Amino acid sequence: MKQNNPEEKAKQKKSKKDKFKLYKPKKKKSSEEDGAIQYLQAQYDKINPDAVKTFKDFPLSQKTLKGLKDNNYVTPTEIQRQAIGYALQGKDILGAAKTGSGKTLAFLIPILENLFCKKWTRLDGVGALVISPTRELAYQIYETLRKVGGLHDFSAGLIIGGQNLKFERKRMDQINILICTPGRLLQHMDENPLFDCSHLQILVLDEADRCLDMGFETTMNAIIENLPQERQTLLFSATQTKSVKDLARLSLSFPTYVAPHEQAETVTPESLQQSYIVCEIDEKIGILWSFIRNHLKQKVLVFMATCKQVKYTYDLFCKLRPGVSLLALYGTLHQEKRERIYNEFCRKSNVVLFATDLASRGLDFPRVNWVIQMDCPEDVETYIHRAGRTARGVLGKGEGLLMLLPHEEKIVEDLKKSKIPINKIAVDPSKVVAPQRKIEGLLSDNTDLKQTAQRAFVSYVKSIFLMKNKEVFNVHLLDTDAYARSLGLIIPPRIRFLHKNLKGYNPPKKEPDVEQNYDVIDKLKAKVENDGGTDQSSDEDEKPAPQDKKTKKLTKELPKFDFHNDADSEEDEFLQVKKANVDVKLPIEEEDHITSKKKKKPLTKAAVAKKLLKKKIKVNTQVKFTEDGDAIEDEKKDVKSDLAKQFINENVGGIDIEKAKEVLKEEDKFDKIRFREKVKAKHKEQKRKLKNKKKEEAEEQDDFGSQSESDGPDLSWLPDPDKIYGKKDSGSENNQSNTEDVSDSDEDKYHRPMKHKLVESKGIPQDSVAPRKKKKLKDISGSLSIVEAEALAMKLLQS
Repeated sequence: MKQNNPEEKAKQKKSKKDKFKLYKPKKKKSSEEDGAIQYLQAQYDKINPDAVKTFKDFPLSQKTLKGLKDNNYVTPTEIQRQAIGYALQGKDILGAAKTGSGKTLAFLIPILENLFCKKWTRLDGVGALVISPTRELAYQIYETLRKVGGLHDFSAGLIIGGQNLKFERKRMDQINILICTPGRLLQHMDENPLFDCSHLQILVLDEADRCLDMGFETTMNAIIENLPQERQTLLFSATQTKSVKDLARLSLSFPTYVAPHEQAETVTPESLQQSYIVCEIDEKIGILWSFIRNHLKQKVLVFMATCKQVKYTYDLFCKLRPGVSLLALYGTLHQEKRERIYNEFCRKSNVVLFATDLASRGLDFPRVNWVIQMDCPEDVETYIHRAGRTARGVLGKGEGLLMLLPHEEKIVEDLKKSKIPINKIAVDPSKVVAPQRKIEGLLSDNTDLKQTAQRAFVSYVKSIFLMKNKEVFNVHLLDTDAYARSLGLIIPPRIRFLHKNLKGYNPPKKEPDVEQNYDVIDKLKAKVENDGGTDQSSDEDEKPAPQDKKTKKLTKELPKFDFHNDADSEEDEFLQVKKANVDVKLPIEEEDHITSKKKKKPLTKAAVAKKLLKKKIKVNTQVKFTEDGDAIEDEKKDVKSDLAKQFINENVGGIDIEKAKEVLKEEDKFDKIRFREKVKAKHKEQKRKLKNKKKEEAEEQDDFGSQSESDGPDLSWLPDPDKIYGKKDSGSENNQSNTEDVSDSDEDKYHRPMKHKLVESKGIPQDSVAPRKKKKLKDISGSLSIVEAEALAMKLLQS
């Protein structure tokens, strides 16, 4: 056994003491934190907003103060000075302040301090919930929280649409501070079992008036129902809601209203210089193009009414190349692209951003020189938020320009009533250059750009039509043709929704027109009385003269003259006045109502399709018929297998994909058999045609051969043998009999008829005798010698 040295024992004791010492400071540290928390909480009631000059004057934890100092947040703004104190005391707050006044820190600092004092950990779940109306604003709040609260041990999460839902779902139970948009938050509340907000301490609504608006009403009501009643609620916005209904929905009974700028002379920042111009609708693009060309070294933000307008203007200006980098931010873009555009616009100093009202709420774009509102804002609140993207912070300066149409100038009165100083300016016409021909040329070459222009046109008109304030926004006063030309469209697109609504629109009638109507009626009466019985009038009336729209309306308003009434008219007299000089009272309004009912609606493609569906007419179907007139059924549509017939007869909603696959496999077997039969039939038909062709060729050859045999060769040129050789003797018959086998032609001419006669002379009928077979003649020329052949030839010559 080995014995331990005393030195080793001493080392072991030291190591044990060290371990014990390492554990001890943790207890000491936790006790120090408890003491610091108790001290901070005791100081909350003593906060005096007027005495606060720096963030160090607030009773804040060291981690929060260090985070603020590292990011150069030293002096609090007015809204921060007043709101942070009340929020640390645990009161509900309604915060309203100018744009760019630092409302984000006013609610992030109380969140960090509240959770720090309660020793919040990851195991405790969601402690603070910040809801923002837009993704970009939520992203901005999250980035600010990361900077200021990075030294704390809390976990924070950004939950917005367009991100990976599975990634978010797995981590929802570990998040302490949740920054989100309403739609994605409600989705997690409904679908994610890991999401639990039963221990929620603080609820924050940034841009509260927008969150509680009609657009988010149902979503926000559902979210509020899932939240605990005992919580602290903070509402912040530049245009704060004071509606009792909205505050009751959030369970706010006695909230503290913090509005440091309520008594200020202006609602907008004082360093913001605001002006507006009045122009025609077709001049807007030209003015915007000229403005960008003259401000190439500045940062410009352009607001438009709809996404499609932003997309078209961005695409068009990219092709026109103004000489400055262009960006576009609107709702239908993918989330990653939206974040990239947001960061790029923040980073660059010389850039133009085309955006919808998506970018008008809360976004802190640094060093924006100009904010141009190309389309009139919906209301005063929208104008304030749009204009507030520039002149942010204490030293921020900027300018705002509002473009108005002549009938939209009424909104300036509302702006001035709301303490917004805005001045009218005029555009220098010498500096306005409209690239109209270039735009038209681009649209004629590029069909995609033309389609985006058409969509932009329709979306703008629709946005004007849907505006609530009809005194400012009147669709009927828009010059749509001029607007279409300014976009580069030669023919303005058809606005279907406007045509439908225009039927119910009755423009105000003028009094002189009514007087003219009665004058025309009197003239017509006099003409009828003078020319009633003449034949010429009847001939002229048969040919209707061309009429204007006004005269057509007047003729409809004359109920007395019914030229097609057979009961009143006679054959001799075409027109007959029964009573003269009668005062006619015309019910104009009723007849207008009747005529409007009689007008037929223009048939749209959808209406035609509905009619066809009602009549059960199958469109685009082809039916083939036989020669007898019977319809030929398509074999492809006939199902053969029992499984397919059963599948068709089943009336089940939707399609069972697995069963459909089995049906297709069964039908494939029958299709293969059908295909083989078709191939066989095709081959048979080809063989039959080939056989018929060969048959016809053989018949043609046979006809030619028979003709040559029957007619025989032309022997007219040969001399008469009787004249040369003399007539045949009786003694020569023996010689002929010897030479019978040699000459075929003589045999045919002389010997065959004799044989027939012999047969008849014996009393035997000719038909009963079978024809004798032809003997083939042997060629004996090869077997004779030369001498014999010469002797034979001499004999033949002598005979």
